[in-house]
Amino acid sequence: MKKWLLLLSALLCLPALAAPLPVAASFSILGDLVQNVGGERIQLVTLVGPEQDAHIFQPTPADVQKLGGTRLFFINGLGFEGWQKRLQQASNYRGKVITVTQGISPLAMKDEQHGHSLDPHAWQDPVRVQQMVKNIAEALSTADPAGAADYQARAASYSKKIDQLMAWAQQEVASVPPGKRVVLTSHDAFAYLGQRFGIRLISPQGVSTESEASAKDVARLIRQMKKEGIRALFMENISNPKLIEQIARETGTQPGAKLYSDALSRDAATGNYLGMYRHNIGALVAGMKENK
Repeated sequence: MKKWLLLLSALLCLPALAAPLPVAASFSILGDLVQNVGGERIQLVTLVGPEQDAHIFQPTPADVQKLGGTRLFFINGLGFEGWQKRLQQASNYRGKVITVTQGISPLAMKDEQHGHSLDPHAWQDPVRVQQMVKNIAEALSTADPAGAADYQARAASYSKKIDQLMAWAQQEVASVPPGKRVVLTSHDAFAYLGQRFGIRLISPQGVSTESEASAKDVARLIRQMKKEGIRALFMENISNPKLIEQIARETGTQPGAKLYSDALSRDAATGNYLGMYRHNIGALVAGMKENK
């Protein structure tokens, strides 16, 4: 009996386990980065899930409730989440909003509807993702100082994986002659990737999937593809395939493997950032090698 009392006393003296830090991420790719840094110390809700388009996302009352229960809200910024302010107001959000692209040098992009704007797709450059991971770790460490060492260690470990991804991607792209490094995609979401690896990207749509390609633009792209012998043609998991299918028919090309631009897949292989990026690079390299 005495032993049981001593054990009970010892258990009562143990500090209570801290509840996971409740946080939200705006879309699936960012959610994966946050989860990799946060690990078991966070409880994550992701608003725009796999295979969903954040450009046209419309928050529901359930999303309002999800966000309201969190202390940190991680967003990409650079105009990507056009619905963010409305959602914050609807939920009367009192947590802290963390813009993970803070400190990143963004690319400018010409938008036919809004003039020159910033390209929000910074996650398509692994080097810029390193800064995003750093920003996530700092925000989590500030909100949960007891877990700071863990967050920093996880961020460092994940950054090493990104370094390995970069080295592999550079080697893969280097196997394609520079003159063949040109690709057509559904919408203009891969400029950061193109800049990092020396790939020329063209698309019938602008930076947002909300924009529509004109018949004149499509005709121009078809002429360009025929003239330059471009065979690397891709549709994305969040875009309507009809436009790419039309271009493929009129140029006699076959679209390559589906690319993941703004959202992860529900499949295990492409359901995380590292896997998604490896898939995209592999598909792009295979497609570019078919260019004339």
